[in-house]
Amino acid sequence: MTDHTQHMVTVRGVSKSFKDELVLADIDFAVDRGEVVCVVGPSGSGKSTLLRCINLLEQPDQGQVMVQGAELTNPDCDIDRARWRIGMVFQQFNLFPLHTALENCALAPQTVLGLSQRQARERARQELERVGLGHQINSYPAHLSGGQQQRVAIARALAMAPELMLFDEPTSALDPELVGDVLAAIRQLAESGMTLLVVTHEMMFAREIADRVIFMDGGRIVESGPPAEVIDAPRQPRTQSFLERVTDPVHSHG
Repeated sequence: MTDHTQHMVTVRGVSKSFKDELVLADIDFAVDRGEVVCVVGPSGSGKSTLLRCINLLEQPDQGQVMVQGAELTNPDCDIDRARWRIGMVFQQFNLFPLHTALENCALAPQTVLGLSQRQARERARQELERVGLGHQINSYPAHLSGGQQQRVAIARALAMAPELMLFDEPTSALDPELVGDVLAAIRQLAESGMTLLVVTHEMMFAREIADRVIFMDGGRIVESGPPAEVIDAPRQPRTQSFLERVTDPVHSHG
């Protein structure tokens, strides 16, 4: 393995069980600075748990997680401070319903980073414009579509100026016609050079934006490589059977 100082994320020997079920089994991988990695695989394969272990929303049973060389799994690590640099966007938007889009995005920079209200609101406005919602800054979540709410959630994460963005199935709760705008916002981040780790079931999107695709099944990494290899010409039978199912024409118009 190369010197991990160039890696934004290094995961070594990470395992995780829930009760008697092994969800992650001795996972090893690294993500370079500026790299876009998409994690794909069937439901229950451990993808979301892996993402949650990277910012310690789930504590691994064993193994190491390092972000920018700082070991988050070290008991002495100031995990709250380490998380400032890690943005996370979930399936559910988790916006504050009584706050406008602008207020949702300005809250953490003000309370956590100590920005003035004016600075926090200016940063929030910039990030909302970045995801195409400059015209909705004074709207409340209830007045926004699911796709717009998810883009507010992305802007909220970006307002903390993270160096790593984690996306956990960011389009799975959306109606199909709302998916495109959210994917466009993520695509723009990828093009800006930000380090992204994206759990997704959108294969066409993964093929388009990923530098590398990781296929997981049964809590293990089955196959990893450029999209042209993993998605278009998978070597492992398990990857082949999964992709045949998810890219079958009968299923692709669901």
